[in-house]
Amino acid sequence: MKLCTGVVAVVLALAMTAGAQGRIEAPATIKIGGIFALTGPTSDVGVPYSEGVKAYVTYINSRGGVKGRKIDFISQDYAYNVARGEQLYSQLKSSGVIAIQGWGTADTEALRTRVNADRIPYMSASYAATLINPSETPYNFFVAPSYSTQMRIALRFIAEQTGGQQTEVAVFHHDSPFGQSPLEDGKSFVQRKRLKLGYQTYTMTGGATDYTALLTQAQRQGARWIIVQNVSTPAALLARDIARQGLNMKIVCLNWCGDEIFVGLAGRAAAGHYTVQPWGTTGLKVPGLTAPSAWLAARGKTLGKATVHFTQGWYTMAVMLKGVERVIASGKSVNGPNLKAALESMPKFSTGGVTPDVKFTGRTHEGLHSSRIFQVIRGRFRQVTGYRIP
Repeated sequence: MKLCTGVVAVVLALAMTAGAQGRIEAPATIKIGGIFALTGPTSDVGVPYSEGVKAYVTYINSRGGVKGRKIDFISQDYAYNVARGEQLYSQLKSSGVIAIQGWGTADTEALRTRVNADRIPYMSASYAATLINPSETPYNFFVAPSYSTQMRIALRFIAEQTGGQQTEVAVFHHDSPFGQSPLEDGKSFVQRKRLKLGYQTYTMTGGATDYTALLTQAQRQGARWIIVQNVSTPAALLARDIARQGLNMKIVCLNWCGDEIFVGLAGRAAAGHYTVQPWGTTGLKVPGLTAPSAWLAARGKTLGKATVHFTQGWYTMAVMLKGVERVIASGKSVNGPNLKAALESMPKFSTGGVTPDVKFTGRTHEGLHSSRIFQVIRGRFRQVTGYRIP
């Protein structure tokens, strides 16, 4: 009897082993984190950007994931609060994420020491020039020209439009490290290139109901051009104030206010104003807008309503996951250091005409270096230049 029992046990053990060997283990998911501004002073652009990031994850997972591995995307709202962002970072790190999609300048700069010590690639929607040097911030990346590069492009464009005549430029900016980021670089660019431009900066106080006082100061300066380093809602309010007062001033938005939100909120007052917008517009006739447009259409939405920032988020995540794909293809472990190396070494990434090709190297983590310029004509931003460099 004991012998029979032993035989049965052996047979069962063998059967279980065979069954285990016959099963195909599902590949482990890859955890990536997100820190977004879904509420707070930059949420007008933060929400569509976050929706684009998350949509691309859903899109890729519906197609089998990255080399068969699904993405487990964990994100929360930090309400544009640095302390909250730092708390969420700690939670994401503890959860085992291998990379993070981040948001603002103040929080990204506050986290950069931890990000680099923890070796977690951090792809921010902050395009501050302080984040592009791998010798200082080896794990910070962004898919755009820096705010400083955008500022230089705007200043050179203005100088060209004025035919070499002395012209005053006012820079209206968000009251934060985001707003302040390109100010000194803009000033030094004017001096270094000997542009015939006056250059003064003005802080746009959060929650303002009008910008009459700032415009009065800009008038005293003699400004005919205003570069705006802010998000869409205050920029649209500024455009309405310019129109209401009948002022002869042109706005040049940098990327976070050059969008469909600005045009919609400003209405007729948007006409004639410009943007340095590396992400183009949702009206571009390029192959790279086909997939996000189809994804939205299947859900009863349109790219025009989703805004250019949806596309921006979509392709920022696409670039990150292309790096993940390269790590998997190499047979290496999917972790922060290997993803960093993959991003730095991967070939140019095409967004199908939405932007120039994206390229990181071991020398710079500024993924783009040029931008087109668009002007509001007949109710929407339309391209008026090719790709420009400073």
